[in-house]
Amino acid sequence: MCLYQTACLQSLRNGKTGGVKGYFTKRHLYVIGCTTLLCFSFGYLWNTSNGTWLDTPIKISSTMSSNTQDLDDFHKIKQPSNHILEDLLQIELPRMIYTKPQILKPSRSDVLLMTPWFAPIVWEGTYNSEILNEQFRQRNVTVGLTVFAIKKYVAFLNKFLETAETYFMVGHRVNYYIFTDRPEEVPKVPLKEGRNVVVLQVQNYPRWQEISMRRMEMINSFSQQRFINEVSYVVCVDVDMRFNDQVGVEILSDLFGTLHPGFYAAERQSFTYERRPASQAYVPRDEGDFYYAGGFFGGTVMEVYKLTKKCHEAIMMDKAKGIEAIWQEESHLNKYFVYHKPTKILSPEYLWDDNMGRREILKKRRFLAVPKNHAAIRNK
Repeated sequence: MCLYQTACLQSLRNGKTGGVKGYFTKRHLYVIGCTTLLCFSFGYLWNTSNGTWLDTPIKISSTMSSNTQDLDDFHKIKQPSNHILEDLLQIELPRMIYTKPQILKPSRSDVLLMTPWFAPIVWEGTYNSEILNEQFRQRNVTVGLTVFAIKKYVAFLNKFLETAETYFMVGHRVNYYIFTDRPEEVPKVPLKEGRNVVVLQVQNYPRWQEISMRRMEMINSFSQQRFINEVSYVVCVDVDMRFNDQVGVEILSDLFGTLHPGFYAAERQSFTYERRPASQAYVPRDEGDFYYAGGFFGGTVMEVYKLTKKCHEAIMMDKAKGIEAIWQEESHLNKYFVYHKPTKILSPEYLWDDNMGRREILKKRRFLAVPKNHAAIRNK
């Protein structure tokens, strides 16, 4: 027992509270108490300022052995020190001046802007590109753009890449993934800083329909092997197209699809879904929201992996039964979107053919079909 505790005990036995008889006066006790409090306060401040408590690894005990890998990874996480937190507080974001959104004055009243499941539909005039660009720059994203240039379709690459460098994800890092059977014919197009062409050699197939359906298999395979380590989002488009206006981060979301230019205003009974119940792409006539184009879809690498895996498996199941969906992989894509709703939808601005004329609702024509003779390039 320490001297102070002994003195207190003796004081209680003597029935005195004004001091400790023979040891300390009441004034002495007051000084001792203040000194002790100051010592504890100084120790706390010293430990906090040096980060010794905050730098201690988090330890978690668990009785569940099935999650050992996740827990091992979590055990390695450390709380940031005070110095790191102070640095974060010192980051200054650029000042942005823009028109205030008006709750009672929607930006567009001529088109649908939101689906029943709260997925936005992207039209010109419905977003602020400056705000979005700043948000995605802070996240430091890289976007992967995939195209298939098989056989004579390699001829479309030059115009595709040149216009992409002008209009696609300007100011952001991009990897152009070119799937081709003719790697030596991929053109050398000047690229901006942070943008790369990655040539992925694949085999061709006798029929263009087979090539079309194999896209899902190849995108799925490379999503797992490569994309997951190199990009944040994957955008999958047709190569026989050209960019005609800005296509930026406004399109990015967990999972997005594009309204088909031929069916964006049609009733569901008019959609060219696969209607044969024997096919894995079958959609009943009383189901479905929109008809999506197979030539422009994407999302995060994980969501694109899940989509392409499901579609490829369904295509292979149909093939085993001698069935080919009416519009190949586009039919399976539409089936997937019926039951796995996209989190964002792109308007026909993002996939248009000028042979269909001009529409008043289209303020922009961002991605256009290139005129071509299909018979001259397919299956050759």
